[in-house]
Amino acid sequence: MRTALISDIHANLDALQAVLADIDERGVDRIICLGDIIGYGPNPLECLDLVMDRCAFAMMGNHDFAVLYEPTSFNTTAEQAAFWTRKQFEEEPDAGLRKKRYEFLGNLLVRKWEEGNLYVHASPRRPINEYIFPDDVISAPNKMTAIFDRIDARCFVGHTHVTGVFTDEPDFYPPADLGGAYKWGSDDKVVINPGSVGQPRDRDPRASYAVMDDEQIEFIRIEYDINAVVEKVKAIDELSDFLGQRLLEGR
Repeated sequence: MRTALISDIHANLDALQAVLADIDERGVDRIICLGDIIGYGPNPLECLDLVMDRCAFAMMGNHDFAVLYEPTSFNTTAEQAAFWTRKQFEEEPDAGLRKKRYEFLGNLLVRKWEEGNLYVHASPRRPINEYIFPDDVISAPNKMTAIFDRIDARCFVGHTHVTGVFTDEPDFYPPADLGGAYKWGSDDKVVINPGSVGQPRDRDPRASYAVMDDEQIEFIRIEYDINAVVEKVKAIDELSDFLGQRLLEGR
């Protein structure tokens, strides 16, 4: 079974639609979302509806959690975006649809184990909000040891918006170092991040996702109309213009 892994859409409908179109062209069997469907971007409802319709299951991201509950430890820009996003949910005139969306958010998974694979949004240790940064392999080896102690084989995460593979050496390999794909061995322990659909932070502005089968994962980048999203953000007073401008630079 070929599975597409998408993460950190962040209410960027244009990027999500481009990624879904590419997934369809590849004839992938199913899609899994690793969380942060909403937050930051201008089209939260449309993105949530697509994930509800297209994904086999989805994980709870910290921005999804923030809209349901409170944006704890968010900076001002992220907090304002969370409150604006919640307002969009509340102002849905169709009571049935409003209830359906909130129920979907409330039922997002925190952890999911499946045939040796663990799926979370952030990390196996703190699945909603712990970042696993590439620099951690050097600066925080004890943290990486604790994370890998919780993994049987493979763990798939999002949250940092940075694409790549962590191994238990520990080390980190971006897709460019892997030839665009990673093939795992039977004894490998790895943490894999497919990158961000809607807000990449690896200096590549293209939408990022991955496709895996039983033996490997392939990292894929997709062009989309970033300027259209920048203009949508500018048109919403409650969203900082920075949230659009950062997309142009992939940061």
